[in-house]
Parts: sequence; structure tokens; C-alpha cells
Amino acid sequence: MTVAAVVLAAGASRRLGRAKQSVEIGGKTLLERAVRVAVEAGLEPVIVVVRDAEVGKSLRGCKLVVNELADEGMASSIRVGVARARELGVVGVVVMACDQVALRAEHLRELCGEVGRVTGSGYAGKVGIPAYFPKENFGELMELRGDVGARELLRGAAAIIDEGLGLDVDTEADFQRARGMLG
Repeated sequence: MTVAAVVLAAGASRRLGRAKQSVEIGGKTLLERAVRVAVEAGLEPVIVVVRDAEVGKSLRGCKLVVNELADEGMASSIRVGVARARELGVVGVVVMACDQVALRAEHLRELCGEVGRVTGSGYAGKVGIPAYFPKENFGELMELRGDVGARELLRGAAAIIDEGLGLDVDTEADFQRARGMLG
């Protein structure tokens, strides 16, 4: 019984003004950090959805998928990643972003605690990603459109609380906070 990670890394990083996937903190890019945490959590395969294959060319231990429809928004990346996971016959997926710098492997493992239950991450008064979805929800994930991601599917879902996940790198100020936190 395998659970895949779907790492969303195809965003345009407009607010940051540069590709956040390639931003380095402590000698590792945000994307490398996210892949490492997914691997440490035992998620397999680790599917990385990118806008451009060049972004992920140095990654090891993952399957790279290019999202040709990345300009549509986050939902298109979720669809591309889930489609690949479905082909590989996994029992579920953890959808995660590449920019949540406080994410820990233990948190990802907790999300998968009940294989048949949608479970999100609780922070800042909401339930969001990273989130676990069993294969029974793949059809709903494949129907997502726009830039809102899986927000509607997480309404009322169980949650594993980790307030540190509220820090994601969207702006230069976020990047500076993350650097201060992680060195």
C-alpha cells in the first residue's frame, strides 16, 4: 500500500518576483527541501509537478511531471500529479506545496494515518495543504479547476494541526522570515 506525494512546483511566483522553487535556504532549494521531506516521510513515489523541466533537472528520488497548463492555476497541477499517481496504482496522495518551509516528515506521516479519510493540515484557522486524499477522491481532484486548489474538498475534513505551516514563501518578506527560521 503506497501513498504518493504530489509536490506542486509549477507556480509562476509572481508575488516573489523570481522562481520560488529555486530559491535557496541553507544551501538547498525550496523544491529540494520539499522532496527530501516527502522521501523522509516514506511517501512513494514523489511526483513533482513543474512548469519547466529545467526546474527539476537536479532532483533525485522523484518523478518529474511537466504541467503544460500551469497558467490555469493550482488545480491543473493537482490534476496532472493525481493523474500520474493514479497510473501508478497508489492508495492515496499527499498534495503538498514546495514552499512550506516548516513542513516535517512526521506531519506528512500523520496525515496518512487513516488511509480512507481525507485529512488536511490545520493552521491559521483553516484546513489546507499538505493534505491526504484517498484514491476514492481522485475523481473529485481531477475535476478541480482554477487557482483555488482543493479548498472545497477540505471543508469539514479532519485536520492535523501545525501552525508553523502558515509560513509559506510567497513574498520577499516571507523569504526573509524563512531564512531567519532555517538559516
